Amino acid sequence: MDWSKTKTIFIITFLILDLFLGYQFVQKRNSSQLDVILETTIEEQLEANGITYVDIPKEVTKASYVSGKSKIFTRQETEKLANQKISTSNQSVLQSVFIHPIAIADVKDPYSLNEFLKKNIINGKEYAFWTFDEKSRTIVCFQTYGNKMIYKNVSSMLLLHLNDKKEVVSYEQTMLDDLEKYEKKQDIIPAIKAIETLYKKDYLKPGDRVTTIELGYYALVQFTASQVLTPTWHIVVNGKKDYFIHAFEGQIINDEGSVLE
Repeated sequence: MDWSKTKTIFIITFLILDLFLGYQFVQKRNSSQLDVILETTIEEQLEANGITYVDIPKEVTKASYVSGKSKIFTRQETEKLANQKISTSNQSVLQSVFIHPIAIADVKDPYSLNEFLKKNIINGKEYAFWTFDEKSRTIVCFQTYGNKMIYKNVSSMLLLHLNDKKEVVSYEQTMLDDLEKYEKKQDIIPAIKAIETLYKKDYLKPGDRVTTIELGYYALVQFTASQVLTPTWHIVVNGKKDYFIHAFEGQIINDEGSVLE
């Protein structure tokens, strides 16, 4: 027996065995690390990236679509409006000029604005502040339903035009009427899942903060006499960037009302 050859064979065999065992170890370790990654919650991933968020709604688990149609403003309604000269481009768009402009103490103060709306606007209590455009001196309000806003809808919008004294001089109003929930309720994605959607699509960057998250409605198809409103998560990042997430399907909705992803 040639001991030299036998020793060489043993060495090669053990070397191959060591390589195989080493390969198995690396595979197992990588698999374990992958399992750890997969088991990491979205909360932990956000925390690791320094992304913070306000208290999020947890009690809402189901919602319904809502249907409605454009309101036709009647002469009987407009005749009750004091201190206003009314005109309409058509019956679903109300245009008004105040004979004597009305001051609003603070355009961004909910109480001051709500008092103005209740006293001077048809169904004014159903509108809520959205934004103030300082360049054009225009307050933008949107209609609400069940205390939830109907986001960025041209058929349920109120534009208040101010002069340089912060007095309302005129406005345009549209409104959805006969709003009604569908009988069937569906499960909505949790608020944290809506945040996760933005995170996974890279809309949330390290250090960002979610400053608002609330449930409202969005009409994917606008400019029609009848509309269907979809439950939608509204998320604001860093107090300035708005995102809308389809609350049933979890996709991002763009400014044109189209589902992005």
